[in-house]
Amino acid sequence: MEALTIGSHRFTSRLILGTGKYSSYETMQQALEISGAECITVAVRRERLYDAEGRSLLDFIDTSRYTILPNTAGCFNAADAVRVARLGREILEQMGNPGASWVKLECLGDTKTLLPDPIATLEATQQLVKDGFEVLVYTSDDPIMAKRLKEAGASAVMPAGSPIGSGQGILNANALSICLEYLKENDPTYPVIIDAGVGTASDVVMAMELGADAILLNTGVAHAKDPLQMALAMKLGCEAGYFASRSGRIPRKRYATASSPIEGRING
Repeated sequence: MEALTIGSHRFTSRLILGTGKYSSYETMQQALEISGAECITVAVRRERLYDAEGRSLLDFIDTSRYTILPNTAGCFNAADAVRVARLGREILEQMGNPGASWVKLECLGDTKTLLPDPIATLEATQQLVKDGFEVLVYTSDDPIMAKRLKEAGASAVMPAGSPIGSGQGILNANALSICLEYLKENDPTYPVIIDAGVGTASDVVMAMELGADAILLNTGVAHAKDPLQMALAMKLGCEAGYFASRSGRIPRKRYATASSPIEGRING
């Protein structure tokens, strides 16, 4: 696969994995390794960085191998999201990553749907871009909103396949296709990442075949019966979808077309 560029970062893998919800940090470690992911997201709210035994999530992440993408999970207004993004930058700087000003922005509307609040999301994007952040922004599959976020300076727009953690896969392929069309208009290299709702590898394949540049997921692996096997499946699905989307599939036809010539066939 060609390298993927997001802002000032460059990756070979197009699968981005979250680090939450695993049964143990040890399982998370193994799943990340098997997935081949090079970029991983970490929720930077302090209470999410420690397990029941008081162990830090960051102690189980090889920062020489993975690029950490802080996220503002759990924020429900623009001011809170901006504050948490700044905290994420401080954490990365303390870990020896000076100038690591990038963030996965989540600014949610309510706790039931976990859908993004469009007004607060746009407001937070504008503020973080002004503060010098490279913003990868989680949004709905609304093409107009996606376009507004790009215009606000987002380094990548991440429309949802379906609600966070739902496992419903790609619910509105048509809307995502329009998002991709609008976001890549006049700029085919602009990164579009499908984020949220992925349940299994076929969802990843579908998203990549639509033309997405990358997939971001967490629950689909972390809550699978076998997270390690699912991590491998997601990796292979991402690769399969990437190559399929660039291969030029045959057109759909109403009737059959013989794979072998029928002219000159022998009857009887």
